[in-house]
Amino acid sequence: WCSERGPSDLLHACPCPGGDRMLGGHSSSSTDPCFSSQLKTTTTAAISKDFTEDRIWLNGREEDVGQPRLQACLREIRRLARKRRSTGDGDALPLSLGYKVHVASVNNFPTAAGLASSAAGYACLAYTLARVYGVEGDLSEVARRGSGSACRSLYGGFVEWQMGEQADGKDSIARQIAPEWHWPQLRVLILVVSRWARSRNGRTVAVRSPTLQFRAESIVPERMKEMTRCIQEQDFQAFAQLTMKDSNQFHATCLDTFPPISYLNDTSRRIIQLVHRFNAHHGQTKVAYTFDAGPNAVIFTLEDTVAEFVAAVRHSFPPAANGDKFLKGLQVAPVLLSDELKTSLATEPSPGGVQYIIATQVGPGPQVLDDPHHHLLGPDGLPQRDL
Repeated sequence: WCSERGPSDLLHACPCPGGDRMLGGHSSSSTDPCFSSQLKTTTTAAISKDFTEDRIWLNGREEDVGQPRLQACLREIRRLARKRRSTGDGDALPLSLGYKVHVASVNNFPTAAGLASSAAGYACLAYTLARVYGVEGDLSEVARRGSGSACRSLYGGFVEWQMGEQADGKDSIARQIAPEWHWPQLRVLILVVSRWARSRNGRTVAVRSPTLQFRAESIVPERMKEMTRCIQEQDFQAFAQLTMKDSNQFHATCLDTFPPISYLNDTSRRIIQLVHRFNAHHGQTKVAYTFDAGPNAVIFTLEDTVAEFVAAVRHSFPPAANGDKFLKGLQVAPVLLSDELKTSLATEPSPGGVQYIIATQVGPGPQVLDDPHHHLLGPDGLPQRDL
């Protein structure tokens, strides 16, 4: 899982590069960024002398390959490939560097809904293209050309995106705070409220919010230090409270524009209320929420709390018609809520408010996909199955 802000979202999904192979003369690579297998983007790229143009398919649909962010990634990868392969003694560059590329990519979670599908997608794209074109080294700058926070999705575990100091941004890169196995009890629940695309007006915040600079200069640096400590020491109480406070402040900053930007909806606010009442009932912070640029909630908790909180979500947001598919991902044993907790929640049920839940955990770094059945492009360089 990868969200697109600061200290409250060091947790993310990461790309899993696949094995290179030769398919009918096509050099190809498949990668799979995954927050375990519950949230992932799978990407296959192929280059061939027979391709007449660059092409890309996203979630089974061919898209415009001329999109500026996509072209920026392609140009940089090809530039790096030429730089690496050039011997400097006059030798000709390999012909393959001039081949056109075909790319197919699939998300198994809602796209453009505030769940950082663009970050996962561009990280996966950068890593896959790097394998196809033989580019090595840190790919932060390449991935960031597509989506700023994509650089964090190039690593597993807990990751920080460092602001950097250089004017050209070359030192604005990601670094791993801790590996995925560092905090095995930590769990993440994605409460999918809406699959609709989010509003893409976030740049307005940077331009028109007078509080953004103060937040960036005076608040975020100290919170980053504290979040790093919380993760390294597995201090869930402090981790959870800081996560919620920073999410709240991020959305307050969005509202501090004119006209205001509001990513949360009524269900989002009911989830916030549910979390606080759940914690108050237990007399401690057992669950935390965070929201990116969309209404869908990301819930952090520990393994021993998952089942009860999932039951609380079911109680407050009864499935409208998909009770058997309401929970996806990791298995969660059903439990009954106590009458005391039901009373503490004290909310009028909102049927269908939460469409479904994805239960997951901290994911690993790049992983190779050796099985050809996982590759999205066939020997002809076209999608080989329904995506």
